[in-house]
Amino acid sequence: MVRAPADDARQALPDGAVVRLARRTRVFSRGDVLVGGAPLRVTRLAPAARGLLRDGAITVRDAKTRALAARLVASGQANPDPRTLPEGDPRLVSVVVPAYGRARQLGRLLRSVRAELGGAPVIVVDDGSAPADAAGIRRAAEAGGAELVVMPRNGGPADARNAGLARVRTPFVLFVDTDVVLRPGAVALLLPHFVDPRLALVAPRVTGLPAPRPTAVLRYEQARSSLDHGEHGGLVLPHSSLSWVSTTCVLARVSALGEGFGAGMRVAEDVDLVWRLAEGGWRVRFEPLAEVAHEHRARLGPWAARKFVYGTGAAPLERRHGPLTAPAVLAPWAAGLLVAVGAQRSWSAPVAVGLTAAVAASTARRVGALPRRGRLAVRLAAQGVAATLTQGSALVVRHWWPVFALAAVVSRRARLLVAVSALGDAAIEYARLRPRLDPLRFLVLRRLDDLAYGAGVWWGAVRSGSLRALAPFVRTAAPRTALQRAEETRARALLTAAESTPSPIRRRA
Repeated sequence: MVRAPADDARQALPDGAVVRLARRTRVFSRGDVLVGGAPLRVTRLAPAARGLLRDGAITVRDAKTRALAARLVASGQANPDPRTLPEGDPRLVSVVVPAYGRARQLGRLLRSVRAELGGAPVIVVDDGSAPADAAGIRRAAEAGGAELVVMPRNGGPADARNAGLARVRTPFVLFVDTDVVLRPGAVALLLPHFVDPRLALVAPRVTGLPAPRPTAVLRYEQARSSLDHGEHGGLVLPHSSLSWVSTTCVLARVSALGEGFGAGMRVAEDVDLVWRLAEGGWRVRFEPLAEVAHEHRARLGPWAARKFVYGTGAAPLERRHGPLTAPAVLAPWAAGLLVAVGAQRSWSAPVAVGLTAAVAASTARRVGALPRRGRLAVRLAAQGVAATLTQGSALVVRHWWPVFALAAVVSRRARLLVAVSALGDAAIEYARLRPRLDPLRFLVLRRLDDLAYGAGVWWGAVRSGSLRALAPFVRTAAPRTALQRAEETRARALLTAAESTPSPIRRRA
């Protein structure tokens, strides 16, 4: 179990901190209304708070600005800029590296760790490597000045990380995989976030290591890796646009982790940990200003096999977290919209338009008396429709593709649905990412990505004896974690109580 955070905090946002609106947060009504967050919400600023937000940012300088900034950060509508927070102290960090083979990569990683963290304690856990590989790991650990822990048998990444975590004696731990290289300054950008005593874990952006002759697979991965969450940071919450982060490289507060990763988990252990932390009342953050480089797979076979393995993690996650694992999360109106669009009947368009209009009208009532609230309601309804169609497309070509592949053999409507979903999804992603790859090869690899992952989901579900991991979740209210519930009860309170764990900060000179 993860440990619950202290109820209050003293210096979550010190003077001088700058908090910037998140990418998805929009400003309306001449700066008086903010729309964004996770889950999506409409925030009307009180008269005393108007004018504090300038050019999409708030600088903390007194109780009033601190209160507003803290509320926006807690709601996910804004994010603190780590460059404006007090520096972190690297002496409070230990490093844990799970290793299974890959001695060459381990040596490369440890050199980057020393360059970034100097003499920080480093614990390398050999997760039952073959004897020839184990010798190489031992040599690399010794050359890097690391403590070596040898597991008697291969238990998987979760058990290896837990074995290293048990030996950590510092308040913070950096988990990093052997196929990673720390970019200069990455940890220095992660540590300042722990000025927030409710923060349990922060993850950097994982980009690809450059290669002299990148294959088409590598070019695709460099543009759309499963480990890369993009250039926009924020809070990590289940059922949000940023619902998990990879533990390929993460910095964590040791006191928040309890016993650590789920014992025996060989896949999806990172998602499980993040969701348990969120439900336990902790914050998890993604900080893309900090970057690490990952050695992506460059050959088709290993790349597709890894995507398949990722998919098999859905079933064990469903056993632990239920509907949080659902491949689509839909409001009742959204489920009706997908049924109408998928049916492709004469009544489909009128029903879809009617549902969208009803949602816009309901939204207008809920936002209350705002200037031009109709325009805001229509915009929010349009965003909801776009998000619904995106989820429906993913069901067709990713999670449920075996069903639609069979249906396409006998149904013209199913063939049209598959074609539109496959081509539309690839075109949108290509325009968004602008990869160094031609559109045709991007389309093929995008579809292979989904086919491999979806096959893994089905394989894992069948082996578990339950197809619940494939079932969409239709919700009548947005889910709230323990953290969100706690924030709502003290939304106007300043965080003033003492921290329960050592602070990693030191004042900038």
